Amino acid sequence: MSALPGLLAAAARRCRPRTLRGRLSLIALTTAALVMVILTVVFNTIVRQRLQQQADNELHARAGAVAATVDTRHHPVRVLETPSDAALDTNVWIYAGTRLLEHPVSAPPGDTVTRTATGLAAHGGKRCAEVTAGDRIRLCAEPVGGVRAGAGPVGGVRPGAGPAAVVVTAMDLAPYHSSADTLLIASLALDAGVLACTYVLTRLAVGRALRPVRAMTEQATRWSVVASEQRFGAGDRPVELTRLGASLDELLDRIRAVLRHEQQLTRELSHELRNPLARITAELDWWQARPRSTAETRATHASIADAATSMRTICETVLDDARAGAHLVPGTSDVMAVLRRLAARPEAPGKTTLTVSGPDTLVAGAPAALLERIVAPLLDNALRYARTRVALRVSPEPDGVRVAIVDDGPGVPAAFTAHLFQPGRRADPGDGHGGAGLGLPLARRLARSAGGEVTHDPGHTPGTRFVVSLPAG
Repeated sequence: MSALPGLLAAAARRCRPRTLRGRLSLIALTTAALVMVILTVVFNTIVRQRLQQQADNELHARAGAVAATVDTRHHPVRVLETPSDAALDTNVWIYAGTRLLEHPVSAPPGDTVTRTATGLAAHGGKRCAEVTAGDRIRLCAEPVGGVRAGAGPVGGVRPGAGPAAVVVTAMDLAPYHSSADTLLIASLALDAGVLACTYVLTRLAVGRALRPVRAMTEQATRWSVVASEQRFGAGDRPVELTRLGASLDELLDRIRAVLRHEQQLTRELSHELRNPLARITAELDWWQARPRSTAETRATHASIADAATSMRTICETVLDDARAGAHLVPGTSDVMAVLRRLAARPEAPGKTTLTVSGPDTLVAGAPAALLERIVAPLLDNALRYARTRVALRVSPEPDGVRVAIVDDGPGVPAAFTAHLFQPGRRADPGDGHGGAGLGLPLARRLARSAGGEVTHDPGHTPGTRFVVSLPAG
């Protein structure tokens, strides 16, 4: 028995509609059913009371007609003969006090209906009662004439007094009950029709109202496949769905921004890790080309370890910046020490002269690893395009430190200056130089994370000049 409620609850959950359309239709049907039940009960109760009142009025009217034939002016009370006695005597009892003067032929004195009539007559007032004798019969009593002395206590009559005579009339209620039952059946049929129409119309209305939602779902499915830039908010829809579409558009924008950020992070990592990985590959190829001495092997190991350390530093710096967002990265660094370490990298081409100049006492308000990752893409870019020389020049500023990266290459085309720091953009992708157009955007983003900036000097000729500005440490 204890498991029965759980089974019933599980069955109810299984039977519950799974779609919003079905649930709303079920709610509307349930609400309409409750309203129709209440209205049907109230309506049929009023109808039955009204039919009973009509029956009582009919009985009292017949009793009044019979009372006109009763002579209570003399003692004993007597019933006058009239031409319409046969019609008046049908289902009529006449009492003088408690003495039965007349009764219907079909209801002898010991009959159940006659006993009920006698009880009404003994009461002495206008009262009605029902008795079931095969059919339901309604009886009503009508006092006739003045009072008679010596009567016992009767409700509503002074003790010791009562009517001289009482006329009791009866009526078969079968026609009235038949009418009431017919109305009940008709109202139940009407209820069923109304509920069916309610359910169908609700499903149609909800289905029509949810049609834009289905359209939005199909749009989302298509857009997820083709990576569309369309929006939910565009379209003639109800206010609620327009607001929902606007919220979904904002959510899509945030998701796309996150995806772009992740893609950019992946491209930047691959771009930055390319040079150290090339160093490791070159060192291994060189070491495997022929037998090497112990000193050469140690040098190869040291170079590989340095490249691996550089890869770890790159990963930590880029990932820390991605996690920190646009917040200031704490830490300081010796600017000249970082630049000299960069200049000592073996990637610098032998034909290019690389110089580092500036005061040895300048400290930047950024960690050494971050400063290296800011300057490294700019330096790699300068070494890639320089003809004979590249210069790293450090100078103090009133509010920080400035590092200029200068080369004597072909420079940046004037038409491309506005696109320099856009990810993936290159002035001439077919110029024969490697690169994915990610170094400059990464350098600027890392500099801004430390409260600095990377700019291009369009007035510098010949060649190119980039300037890194950082706060003082």
